[in-house]
Amino acid sequence: MISGAHVIMYSKDAEADRAFFRDVLGFRSVDAGYGWLIFALPPAEAAFHPDEENDRHEFYFMCDDLKAEISALKNKGVVCSDIHEERWGSITKVSLPGGGQIGLYQPKHPTALSMRSS
Repeated sequence: MISGAHVIMYSKDAEADRAFFRDVLGFRSVDAGYGWLIFALPPAEAAFHPDEENDRHEFYFMCDDLKAEISALKNKGVVCSDIHEERWGSITKVSLPGGGQIGLYQPKHPTALSMRSS
């Protein structure tokens, strides 16, 4: 039985991005050894979109009030992009210390977060 999902994000400065997830976003973690932190994440869902290529993936956190979340992140010194409106949600990109970005969005569609896989 599948019991969870493990997400891997590659970074030019993994230590800084781990600190960001721990200290700024407030995610709890376990140390898998040598400071290699593995973070507990909020409930997740997966979607499959058509594309011309395989192995292209995106990572988004979801929230109920994007403007409030952006404001809270700004108070912690986090840079977010302008809000971009799509049919399916309101989106911003959050800059990570390692130079990458993660998405943050407020969905306009039904979500599967309350459902559990069996």
